[in-house]
Amino acid sequence: MVTLYDVARVAGVSTATVSRVVHGQDKVRDSTRARVLEVIDELGYVPDGAAQSLSRRQKNVIGLVCVERQSPRKQYDIESMSLLFYDEILRGVESRIRHHKWSLLITYLEEAGDPDLPRLLSLSGQVDGLLIGEGIVPSEYLARLSKRLPVVVIAGSPDEKAADVVTADNRAGSAALVRHLIEDHGRRRLYHVDGPITAPDARERRLALTELLAANPQCQLVGSSQGFFSVASGEEAGEKLLALRREAMPDAVICANDQMAIGVLQAFAKAGVRVPEQVAVVGFDDIFPGSLYDPPLTTVHQPMRLLGERACTRLLDRISRRGLRPKVELLPTELVLRSSCGCPPGTVTRRPVELTNVSHRASAPAASPRRRRTPPASPS
Repeated sequence: MVTLYDVARVAGVSTATVSRVVHGQDKVRDSTRARVLEVIDELGYVPDGAAQSLSRRQKNVIGLVCVERQSPRKQYDIESMSLLFYDEILRGVESRIRHHKWSLLITYLEEAGDPDLPRLLSLSGQVDGLLIGEGIVPSEYLARLSKRLPVVVIAGSPDEKAADVVTADNRAGSAALVRHLIEDHGRRRLYHVDGPITAPDARERRLALTELLAANPQCQLVGSSQGFFSVASGEEAGEKLLALRREAMPDAVICANDQMAIGVLQAFAKAGVRVPEQVAVVGFDDIFPGSLYDPPLTTVHQPMRLLGERACTRLLDRISRRGLRPKVELLPTELVLRSSCGCPPGTVTRRPVELTNVSHRASAPAASPRRRRTPPASPS
């Protein structure tokens, strides 16, 4: 087994320097840190704690790596930190590990720049496996981590090959939402408020919109804004739209999540724009505040708590059976119809969305219990 002394010898540094790099400590030159990390990768060195885990001396601890996402204005709030999303994920993970009497270690990585690999290496020595959120760690880093300990990505890319992925079927859910706007409400001029470029969820939802536009040449994308999954970025997108001439306004605004959709609704309400009579607005996620807004928000429900449960179950399986092959597991979504899209006031209709065919990657999970639905309301 490769030891810390082997890394120090090959890198030409002291064992103390290697230890500082592995534990993410300061007082190491960038060039030295890069050389040590390169040697660690070449030799396949596993920190002592992770080595104990691999030899079955388990700690009964898993790690959860979350994304710290901030707006360009560097404001600190629950939304920009993605805490609304991770609160539900955390509840799902906890519901699984408490029955096994395991513990959870949580850390946050900043979205900007390269992931803090030394910090992840240090964390890998303290846990038996890692849950990593939202594709913040690129595939090449995931491949390195996966050699050291079990890794499962939550809300990652369905195309990921280096580790297991558990995610909602964002593409199918978004396609169902856009299709409803086009086919049931005759919306033709669409505007998109996109999510962060780095977020796999936003990318899948964007692809669904592109595919639906290609299949409906009578429709057009009249513009887009780059958002950050926060209400503030949605409000900025709404203000950008309000600066257009009335005849240039879209007849539907498709937002990559509910928080941005609420921001658009706020901007429109201040300006006296009537939703949905003048412009329809829809979101994604089905967070509770969206149902309280006026008009209530049409959206797509993604099972955030179930994401945490399924990802944790997969990680525990991988910890006990290291030979499992990586797979992608898609969880089903629901189309949630309310009145912001143009459905009659009082509409609360939930429609299950058929899963994308991923038989070449993974079998679909058993469907979660369906919620009680109100009788379908006919679209306006």
